[in-house]
Amino acid sequence: MKRRERRPFEVFSLSFLDCICCGFGAIILLFVLNKMGEPAALERSRQDLRSLLARLEEELYEIRGETTILNRDLRGREQQLSEERQKVARLSGDLSRVQGQYQASRELSSVQDIIAGRLLAAQQELSEEMKRLQQQRDEAYRRPADAPVGGIPVDSEYIIFVIDTSGSMQRYAWPAVQRKMGEVLDAYPKLKGLQIMDDEGGYMFQSYAGKWIPDTPARRQAIRERLRSWNPFSNSSPVEGIEAAIKFFWSPDRRISIYVFGDEFTGDSVEKVLNEVDRLNRRDARGERKVRIHAIGFPTIFSQSQWPETTGIRFAMLMRAVCERNGGAFVALNSLAP
Repeated sequence: MKRRERRPFEVFSLSFLDCICCGFGAIILLFVLNKMGEPAALERSRQDLRSLLARLEEELYEIRGETTILNRDLRGREQQLSEERQKVARLSGDLSRVQGQYQASRELSSVQDIIAGRLLAAQQELSEEMKRLQQQRDEAYRRPADAPVGGIPVDSEYIIFVIDTSGSMQRYAWPAVQRKMGEVLDAYPKLKGLQIMDDEGGYMFQSYAGKWIPDTPARRQAIRERLRSWNPFSNSSPVEGIEAAIKFFWSPDRRISIYVFGDEFTGDSVEKVLNEVDRLNRRDARGERKVRIHAIGFPTIFSQSQWPETTGIRFAMLMRAVCERNGGAFVALNSLAP
Protein backbone atom coordinates (compact mmCIF):
# COMPACT_ATOMS: atom_id res chain seq x y z
CA MET A 1 0.00 0.00 0.00
CA LYS A 2 1.32 3.29 -1.13
CA ARG A 3 1.75 5.88 1.58
CA ARG A 4 0.21 9.43 1.22
CA GLU A 5 2.68 12.20 1.15
CA ARG A 6 2.25 15.19 3.50
CA ARG A 7 2.16 18.74 2.21
CA PRO A 8 4.85 21.05 3.43
CA PHE A 9 3.91 23.23 6.48
CA GLU A 10 4.08 27.03 6.02
CA VAL A 11 4.45 29.28 9.07
CA PHE A 12 3.02 32.53 7.45
CA SER A 13 -0.08 31.12 5.90
CA LEU A 14 -3.33 33.02 5.02
CA SER A 15 -5.04 32.01 8.26
CA PHE A 16 -2.22 33.36 10.26
CA LEU A 17 -2.42 36.71 8.56
CA ASP A 18 -6.16 36.86 9.22
CA CYS A 19 -5.61 36.34 12.92
CA ILE A 20 -2.93 39.01 13.02
CA CYS A 21 -5.22 41.57 11.26
CA CYS A 22 -8.10 40.85 13.59
CA GLY A 23 -5.87 41.44 16.55
CA PHE A 24 -4.66 44.76 15.25
CA GLY A 25 -8.28 45.80 14.52
CA ALA A 26 -9.34 44.94 18.03
CA ILE A 27 -6.50 47.01 19.45
CA ILE A 28 -7.49 50.01 17.26
CA LEU A 29 -11.18 49.66 18.30
CA LEU A 30 -10.19 49.64 21.97
CA PHE A 31 -8.11 52.75 21.39
CA VAL A 32 -10.97 54.62 19.68
CA LEU A 33 -13.44 53.61 22.36
CA ASN A 34 -11.05 54.75 24.98
CA LYS A 35 -10.73 58.20 23.33
CA MET A 36 -14.54 58.74 23.07
CA GLY A 37 -15.06 57.85 26.68
CA GLU A 38 -12.91 60.75 27.87
CA PRO A 39 -14.71 63.41 30.07
CA ALA A 40 -13.97 66.39 27.74
CA ALA A 41 -15.54 64.67 24.79
CA LEU A 42 -18.60 63.77 26.83
CA GLU A 43 -19.02 67.42 28.01
CA ARG A 44 -18.82 68.75 24.48
CA SER A 45 -21.41 66.22 23.40
CA ARG A 46 -23.72 67.36 26.21
CA GLN A 47 -23.35 71.04 25.23
CA ASP A 48 -24.01 70.24 21.62
CA LEU A 49 -27.12 68.34 22.64
CA ARG A 50 -28.28 71.25 24.88
CA SER A 51 -27.78 73.74 22.06
CA LEU A 52 -29.63 71.51 19.68
CA LEU A 53 -32.45 71.06 22.21
CA ALA A 54 -32.70 74.84 22.85
CA ARG A 55 -32.83 75.54 19.12
CA LEU A 56 -35.48 72.92 18.64
CA GLU A 57 -37.53 74.35 21.55
CA GLU A 58 -37.26 77.87 20.06
CA GLU A 59 -38.42 76.59 16.70
CA LEU A 60 -41.26 74.80 18.50
CA TYR A 61 -42.33 78.06 20.20
CA GLU A 62 -42.26 79.88 16.86
CA ILE A 63 -44.31 77.15 15.26
CA ARG A 64 -46.83 77.32 18.15
CA GLY A 65 -47.06 81.14 17.77
CA GLU A 66 -47.62 80.87 14.05
CA THR A 67 -50.20 78.18 14.73
CA THR A 68 -52.05 80.52 17.16
CA ILE A 69 -52.09 83.35 14.59
CA LEU A 70 -53.29 81.02 11.87
CA ASN A 71 -56.02 79.67 14.15
CA ARG A 72 -57.15 83.21 14.99
CA ASP A 73 -57.22 84.16 11.30
CA LEU A 74 -59.08 80.98 10.58
CA ARG A 75 -61.73 81.77 13.20
CA GLY A 76 -62.08 85.30 11.80
CA ARG A 77 -62.50 83.97 8.28
CA GLU A 78 -65.02 81.44 9.51
CA GLN A 79 -67.02 84.21 11.27
CA GLN A 80 -66.86 86.38 8.15
CA LEU A 81 -67.99 83.44 6.07
CA SER A 82 -70.89 82.90 8.45
CA GLU A 83 -71.93 86.57 8.17
CA GLU A 84 -71.71 86.43 4.39
CA ARG A 85 -73.88 83.35 4.40
CA GLN A 86 -76.44 85.17 6.57
CA LYS A 87 -76.40 88.10 4.15
CA VAL A 88 -76.89 85.74 1.26
CA ALA A 89 -79.81 84.16 3.11
CA ARG A 90 -81.39 87.58 3.78
CA LEU A 91 -80.90 88.66 0.18
CA SER A 92 -82.43 85.42 -0.98
CA GLY A 93 -85.44 86.15 1.24
CA ASP A 94 -85.70 89.71 -0.12
CA LEU A 95 -85.45 88.40 -3.65
CA SER A 96 -88.21 85.90 -2.98
CA ARG A 97 -90.39 88.65 -1.47
CA VAL A 98 -89.78 91.00 -4.41
CA GLN A 99 -90.49 88.23 -6.86
CA GLY A 100 -93.73 87.52 -5.01
CA GLN A 101 -94.71 91.21 -5.08
CA TYR A 102 -93.82 91.43 -8.75
CA GLN A 103 -95.92 88.40 -9.49
CA ALA A 104 -98.81 89.82 -7.48
CA SER A 105 -98.41 93.16 -9.28
CA ARG A 106 -98.52 91.41 -12.63
CA GLU A 107 -101.63 89.57 -11.60
CA LEU A 108 -103.22 92.81 -10.35
CA SER A 109 -102.24 94.55 -13.57
CA SER A 110 -103.84 91.77 -15.54
CA VAL A 111 -107.02 92.15 -13.50
CA GLN A 112 -106.98 95.91 -14.01
CA ASP A 113 -106.48 95.45 -17.73
CA ILE A 114 -109.46 93.13 -17.81
CA ILE A 115 -111.58 95.62 -15.83
CA ALA A 116 -110.43 98.50 -18.03
CA GLY A 117 -111.31 96.49 -21.11
CA ARG A 118 -114.75 95.76 -19.74
CA LEU A 119 -115.28 99.41 -18.80
CA LEU A 120 -114.21 100.50 -22.28
CA ALA A 121 -116.58 98.00 -23.82
CA ALA A 122 -119.38 99.22 -21.55
CA GLN A 123 -118.61 102.83 -22.47
CA GLN A 124 -118.72 101.99 -26.15
CA GLU A 125 -122.11 100.45 -25.63
CA LEU A 126 -123.59 103.76 -24.44
CA SER A 127 -126.23 105.07 -26.77
CA GLU A 128 -125.82 108.33 -28.63
CA GLU A 129 -128.72 109.77 -26.64
CA MET A 130 -126.95 109.09 -23.35
CA LYS A 131 -123.78 110.75 -24.64
CA ARG A 132 -125.78 113.78 -25.78
CA LEU A 133 -127.45 114.07 -22.38
CA GLN A 134 -124.12 113.79 -20.64
CA GLN A 135 -122.67 116.54 -22.84
CA GLN A 136 -125.63 118.80 -22.08
CA ARG A 137 -125.18 118.20 -18.37
CA ASP A 138 -121.49 119.03 -18.53
CA GLU A 139 -122.18 122.24 -20.42
CA ALA A 140 -124.87 123.21 -17.90
CA TYR A 141 -122.44 122.87 -14.99
CA ARG A 142 -119.47 124.48 -16.72
CA ARG A 143 -118.93 128.06 -15.47
CA PRO A 144 -117.93 130.62 -18.12
CA ALA A 145 -114.56 132.26 -17.62
CA ASP A 146 -116.14 135.68 -17.10
CA ALA A 147 -119.01 134.48 -14.91
CA PRO A 148 -119.44 136.25 -11.54
CA VAL A 149 -117.92 134.70 -8.43
CA GLY A 150 -120.08 135.45 -5.40
CA GLY A 151 -121.90 138.11 -7.45
CA ILE A 152 -118.66 139.89 -8.45
CA PRO A 153 -117.69 139.81 -12.18
CA VAL A 154 -114.16 138.49 -12.77
CA ASP A 155 -113.72 139.42 -16.43
CA SER A 156 -111.06 142.10 -15.84
CA GLU A 157 -107.49 141.82 -17.08
CA TYR A 158 -106.05 144.25 -14.52
CA ILE A 159 -106.99 144.75 -10.85
CA ILE A 160 -106.10 147.44 -8.32
CA PHE A 161 -106.49 147.09 -4.54
CA VAL A 162 -107.25 150.28 -2.59
CA ILE A 163 -106.88 149.35 1.08
CA ASP A 164 -107.77 151.41 4.14
CA THR A 165 -104.74 151.12 6.48
CA SER A 166 -106.23 153.09 9.37
CA GLY A 167 -105.86 152.10 13.00
CA SER A 168 -109.29 150.46 13.22
CA MET A 169 -108.53 148.29 10.19
CA GLN A 170 -105.06 147.36 11.45
CA ARG A 171 -106.33 146.61 14.94
CA TYR A 172 -109.51 144.66 14.22
CA ALA A 173 -109.72 143.65 10.56
CA TRP A 174 -106.20 143.02 9.25
CA PRO A 175 -106.30 139.18 9.30
CA ALA A 176 -109.63 139.35 7.44
CA VAL A 177 -108.11 141.81 4.94
CA GLN A 178 -105.32 139.33 4.19
CA ARG A 179 -107.80 136.49 3.71
CA LYS A 180 -110.05 138.50 1.39
CA MET A 181 -107.14 139.65 -0.72
CA GLY A 182 -106.08 136.02 -1.12
CA GLU A 183 -109.61 135.07 -2.15
CA VAL A 184 -109.77 137.85 -4.74
CA LEU A 185 -106.40 136.89 -6.20
CA ASP A 186 -107.49 133.24 -6.38
CA ALA A 187 -110.55 134.33 -8.38
CA TYR A 188 -108.19 135.73 -11.05
CA PRO A 189 -105.77 132.89 -11.93
CA LYS A 190 -103.99 134.94 -14.60
CA LEU A 191 -103.84 138.73 -14.95
CA LYS A 192 -101.96 141.07 -17.24
CA GLY A 193 -101.10 143.31 -14.30
CA LEU A 194 -102.07 144.30 -10.77
CA GLN A 195 -101.38 147.08 -8.26
CA ILE A 196 -101.81 147.67 -4.50
CA MET A 197 -102.41 151.18 -3.12
CA ASP A 198 -103.40 152.61 0.25
CA ASP A 199 -106.46 154.81 0.68
CA GLU A 200 -104.24 157.89 0.33
CA GLY A 201 -103.09 156.82 -3.14
CA GLY A 202 -99.65 155.57 -2.04
CA TYR A 203 -98.09 152.43 -3.46
CA MET A 204 -97.19 149.26 -1.61
CA PHE A 205 -94.08 148.88 -3.81
CA GLN A 206 -92.50 152.23 -4.70
CA SER A 207 -90.45 150.56 -7.45
CA TYR A 208 -93.74 149.96 -9.30
CA ALA A 209 -95.21 153.44 -8.71
CA GLY A 210 -97.36 154.35 -11.73
CA LYS A 211 -96.66 150.96 -13.34
CA TRP A 212 -98.39 147.60 -13.38
CA ILE A 213 -96.93 144.85 -11.21
CA PRO A 214 -96.40 141.71 -13.34
CA ASP A 215 -98.61 138.82 -12.31
CA THR A 216 -96.33 135.93 -11.30
CA PRO A 217 -96.57 133.40 -8.44
CA ALA A 218 -93.47 134.91 -6.84
CA ARG A 219 -94.90 138.43 -7.01
CA ARG A 220 -98.23 137.33 -5.54
CA GLN A 221 -96.37 135.71 -2.66
CA ALA A 222 -94.36 138.90 -2.14
CA ILE A 223 -97.61 140.90 -1.99
CA ARG A 224 -99.07 138.58 0.65
CA GLU A 225 -95.92 138.77 2.76
CA ARG A 226 -95.67 142.57 2.46
CA LEU A 227 -99.33 142.99 3.42
CA ARG A 228 -98.72 141.45 6.86
CA SER A 229 -96.64 144.42 8.03
CA TRP A 230 -97.82 147.15 5.64
CA ASN A 231 -98.93 150.16 7.72
CA PRO A 232 -98.84 153.53 5.91
CA PHE A 233 -100.70 156.63 7.13
CA SER A 234 -104.48 156.71 6.53
CA ASN A 235 -107.24 159.28 6.97
CA SER A 236 -109.96 156.57 6.99
CA SER A 237 -111.33 157.59 3.59
CA PRO A 238 -110.91 155.62 0.32
CA VAL A 239 -111.66 158.58 -1.94
CA GLU A 240 -108.06 159.65 -2.61
CA GLY A 241 -107.00 156.09 -3.42
CA ILE A 242 -109.89 155.53 -5.85
CA GLU A 243 -109.25 158.81 -7.65
CA ALA A 244 -105.48 158.14 -7.91
CA ALA A 245 -106.08 154.62 -9.28
CA ILE A 246 -108.41 155.89 -12.01
CA LYS A 247 -106.18 158.86 -12.95
CA PHE A 248 -102.97 156.87 -13.30
CA PHE A 249 -104.24 153.58 -14.74
CA TRP A 250 -107.44 154.32 -16.69
CA SER A 251 -107.14 153.33 -20.35
CA PRO A 252 -109.86 152.79 -22.97
CA ASP A 253 -108.24 149.56 -24.19
CA ARG A 254 -107.94 147.85 -20.77
CA ARG A 255 -110.49 146.09 -18.59
CA ILE A 256 -109.68 147.19 -15.05
CA SER A 257 -111.28 146.41 -11.69
CA ILE A 258 -110.70 148.33 -8.46
CA TYR A 259 -111.26 146.53 -5.12
CA VAL A 260 -111.78 148.87 -2.18
CA PHE A 261 -111.20 147.42 1.32
CA GLY A 262 -112.36 149.70 4.12
CA ASP A 263 -114.57 150.43 7.11
CA GLU A 264 -115.03 154.24 7.26
CA PHE A 265 -115.63 157.36 5.17
CA THR A 266 -114.58 160.58 6.89
CA GLY A 267 -115.05 162.86 3.87
CA ASP A 268 -117.43 165.79 3.56
CA SER A 269 -119.87 164.86 0.78
CA VAL A 270 -120.89 161.54 -0.74
CA GLU A 271 -122.41 163.27 -3.77
CA LYS A 272 -119.18 165.14 -4.47
CA VAL A 273 -117.21 161.89 -4.49
CA LEU A 274 -119.73 160.27 -6.86
CA ASN A 275 -119.53 163.15 -9.31
CA GLU A 276 -115.71 163.12 -9.28
CA VAL A 277 -115.56 159.36 -9.89
CA ASP A 278 -118.08 159.72 -12.77
CA ARG A 279 -115.89 162.40 -14.31
CA LEU A 280 -112.73 160.32 -14.06
CA ASN A 281 -114.23 156.96 -15.05
CA ARG A 282 -115.86 158.13 -18.26
CA ARG A 283 -118.26 156.01 -20.25
CA ASP A 284 -117.30 154.74 -23.71
CA ALA A 285 -119.35 154.91 -26.89
CA ARG A 286 -121.52 152.01 -25.73
CA GLY A 287 -122.18 153.67 -22.41
CA GLU A 288 -119.94 151.30 -20.41
CA ARG A 289 -117.21 152.28 -18.00
CA LYS A 290 -113.76 150.71 -18.45
CA VAL A 291 -113.04 150.58 -14.73
CA ARG A 292 -115.23 148.42 -12.50
CA ILE A 293 -115.28 149.38 -8.83
CA HIS A 294 -115.97 146.73 -6.20
CA ALA A 295 -115.86 147.18 -2.44
CA ILE A 296 -115.72 145.03 0.69
CA GLY A 297 -116.84 146.58 3.96
CA PHE A 298 -115.30 145.29 7.19
CA PRO A 299 -117.52 145.47 10.32
CA THR A 300 -115.02 146.92 12.76
CA ILE A 301 -117.97 148.59 14.53
CA PHE A 302 -118.64 145.30 16.35
CA SER A 303 -115.03 145.18 17.64
CA GLN A 304 -114.95 148.61 19.31
CA SER A 305 -116.59 149.80 22.50
CA GLN A 306 -116.89 153.44 21.36
CA TRP A 307 -117.00 153.84 17.59
CA PRO A 308 -118.34 156.72 15.50
CA GLU A 309 -121.11 154.82 13.77
CA THR A 310 -121.79 157.56 11.24
CA THR A 311 -118.45 157.05 9.45
CA GLY A 312 -119.14 153.33 8.99
CA ILE A 313 -122.67 153.98 7.72
CA ARG A 314 -121.43 156.68 5.36
CA PHE A 315 -118.77 154.28 4.00
CA ALA A 316 -121.47 151.70 3.22
CA MET A 317 -123.68 154.34 1.56
CA LEU A 318 -120.80 155.70 -0.50
CA MET A 319 -119.46 152.37 -1.72
CA ARG A 320 -122.91 150.98 -2.58
CA ALA A 321 -123.53 153.99 -4.81
CA VAL A 322 -120.02 153.93 -6.35
CA CYS A 323 -120.17 150.20 -7.10
CA GLU A 324 -123.68 150.48 -8.57
CA ARG A 325 -122.68 153.32 -10.92
CA ASN A 326 -119.42 151.68 -11.98
CA GLY A 327 -120.52 148.13 -12.73
CA GLY A 328 -119.25 146.59 -9.52
CA ALA A 329 -120.56 144.93 -6.37
CA PHE A 330 -120.48 145.98 -2.73
CA VAL A 331 -120.06 143.15 -0.18
CA ALA A 332 -120.58 144.01 3.49
CA LEU A 333 -119.10 141.41 5.80
CA ASN A 334 -121.11 140.55 8.91
CA SER A 335 -118.14 139.03 10.77
CA LEU A 336 -114.37 139.28 10.92
CA ALA A 337 -113.97 135.61 11.85
CA PRO A 338 -112.57 133.15 9.27
